[in-house]
Amino acid sequence: MTARVLHSEPTIREIGLARTQLRNTQYQTILVCKPGMRINRRHRHTTGTEVLLGSCNPLRMSRVRVVLLCLCGMVALALTLGFYFSSNDASDDDSIHMDDNILFREPDLINDKLTHNPRRFTMAQIKRLAGQVNSGRLWYALLKPILVERLPGTRGSRRVRDHIYSHLEFLSAGWSLEIDSFNSPTPKGLISFSNLLAVLDPSAPRRLLLACHYDSKAMVSASKTPAGPLRRFLGASDAAVPCAMILELVTALDIQLKGQKQQKSQVTLQLVFFDGNEAFEQPSPSDSLYGSRYLADQMSRTPHPPGAQHTTMLNALDMFVLLDLIGGPDPMFVNHFDSTERWFDELIYAERRLHNLGLLSSHPREVSYFRKDITMGPVEDDHVPFLQQGVPVLHIITTPFPSFIHTLEDTAEHLHSPTIENLTKVLVIFFAEYLGL
Repeated sequence: MTARVLHSEPTIREIGLARTQLRNTQYQTILVCKPGMRINRRHRHTTGTEVLLGSCNPLRMSRVRVVLLCLCGMVALALTLGFYFSSNDASDDDSIHMDDNILFREPDLINDKLTHNPRRFTMAQIKRLAGQVNSGRLWYALLKPILVERLPGTRGSRRVRDHIYSHLEFLSAGWSLEIDSFNSPTPKGLISFSNLLAVLDPSAPRRLLLACHYDSKAMVSASKTPAGPLRRFLGASDAAVPCAMILELVTALDIQLKGQKQQKSQVTLQLVFFDGNEAFEQPSPSDSLYGSRYLADQMSRTPHPPGAQHTTMLNALDMFVLLDLIGGPDPMFVNHFDSTERWFDELIYAERRLHNLGLLSSHPREVSYFRKDITMGPVEDDHVPFLQQGVPVLHIITTPFPSFIHTLEDTAEHLHSPTIENLTKVLVIFFAEYLGL
């Protein structure tokens, strides 16, 4: 006998019909199932013949066919993605790339700095960060070794440079350090200068640059007593204190900076300690700012990212923050540039919050240092070569100048320790919020 196959989904009527056919016809077996399906349940009839009815399951596909179908799908997906990304790479305006199977937006060195927003700390976080500033360490371990004569190319300059270098090398954040030396003609002949550069994460696309100068002015006078030694210019506020403040800032934030470096943030911190700020005779475009002029020129010639055709290391700078003439009592700082006005406001905000939390000593008013209600013109300093190249500048310099500037009286005796500590706390909050530590 030949079995009859019904190529349809079995219904109650068809099942009944199948059973009738078993009784009245010659068929021994009736298969009731859809094409491409198999029967998984049998109904045996009392006559000895059987009806294969019930639910149907898909026929199992061979393993070879499954593998071939998967391979075809993967090839099709790869071709589609390859076409998509190759067409995107051909567009100059596109900034989406594939790296390690992750889609990311390439940083815009020109515009990202304009839309950057700082992190906002809670009161508890501000208290903790301010508490990490150690005035004793700042004064004795960091500032005291810098309070010597520091003329470019001399033993005193090397000692101070070694002091700064060794301290940064000691920190756990893992700074990339470089001493960038060069020779330049001066009114005193050819002299060797050395800038000290420190970058937290050299691979970061953007940088916030914090700078000061560590050299001192050539100035000697007879002793106050006939038998005493010659008096030499120490430049306590110009700019030994700014150097020590920067070292204390990165020491206080050492753990947080180490964490940020591990997170591979878009913006990192760079420190620059300039040599050759002071003129050997009268300040002029050729006799002053030796270190900053040299570095600005070098950075303008260095493509960034490496291999870039249209952007340089100067484009990588979100902002150039310069400290100078700091250390005396009751200083006043004003904003010199409209392009960084909102960041000057952040300094005011940091000072106000620290005052309201009772974290500033000898600080009678809510805002004592950073004054937005007073306007003064720009001052000639190490920021000028960068400003001329279009880098945003935040110049933190006591204005008007203290009376002892560029005199032999610029010594530790004219420094005010509470003010130095207060300003360091303000800068700690400012930089920690900018960097999102």
